[in-house]
Amino acid sequence: MFPGFGTVLNIATIVVGSGIGLLLGHRLPARTRDTVTDALGLVTLLIGALSAVEVTSAVLSEVVGSSAPVLIVLGSLVIGGIVGSLADIEARLVHLGDWLRVRLGGRSAGSSPETGAPGAGQDHQARLRFLEGFLTASLVFCVGPLTILGSLSDGLGLGAEQLILKSVLDGFAAIAFAASLGVGVMASIVAVAVIQGALTLVGFLLGDFLSPAQLTAITATGGLLLVGLGMRLLQLKPVPVGNLLPALVVAPLLVSLVAAIR
Repeated sequence: MFPGFGTVLNIATIVVGSGIGLLLGHRLPARTRDTVTDALGLVTLLIGALSAVEVTSAVLSEVVGSSAPVLIVLGSLVIGGIVGSLADIEARLVHLGDWLRVRLGGRSAGSSPETGAPGAGQDHQARLRFLEGFLTASLVFCVGPLTILGSLSDGLGLGAEQLILKSVLDGFAAIAFAASLGVGVMASIVAVAVIQGALTLVGFLLGDFLSPAQLTAITATGGLLLVGLGMRLLQLKPVPVGNLLPALVVAPLLVSLVAAIR
């Protein structure tokens, strides 16, 4: 297998899963689609919680001390949140979703219900549904620890087994997401291609540059981002998970800083 095979397979399973979900979605009543979304929210919370528990890992504690892991995750989220909100990553993802929607045959992002044109209200709702599907699927498919660890392993030549597993999981998730949230889910392959492709390239060019402790910190931080996404799916709170994404970069840097000071 060539470097990047896992990402190519992941994109293919999302496309297939989204296609199946789109075929099923029109045949399901709204209450069923809402129930599916709630189920995905609960599962996302579970996966996030299991990943976040890595903050108690002995691998991380041995490097930074027993009291530092939680502070590292906290610091990563705070610093990452500040950087992400200043860069307004969430809004940029929305703009990307709008751009993709237009390219996929939707109306211009400038269309709005205020125009008074026939069907303008429906088009606005379709736009919101597309963006929700794109944002939700992109974050679910790109934030999890398998994305980072699997892409790096693929680039390092250690095999694509983790991304193959992720591809299967994402394929089934895409069915449920697309049935509930529509074609925006399929558009998330752009985010998957860019993020996983970049991580695979980093692994290929730089070699084994992240320590187990740094990877553990990324996993724990990514788990909390998934918890935030689960809360968003369940409509408990619209957590701006996109603006928190820089935390995944800050986490390994803080591990190195604390280890050097300790």
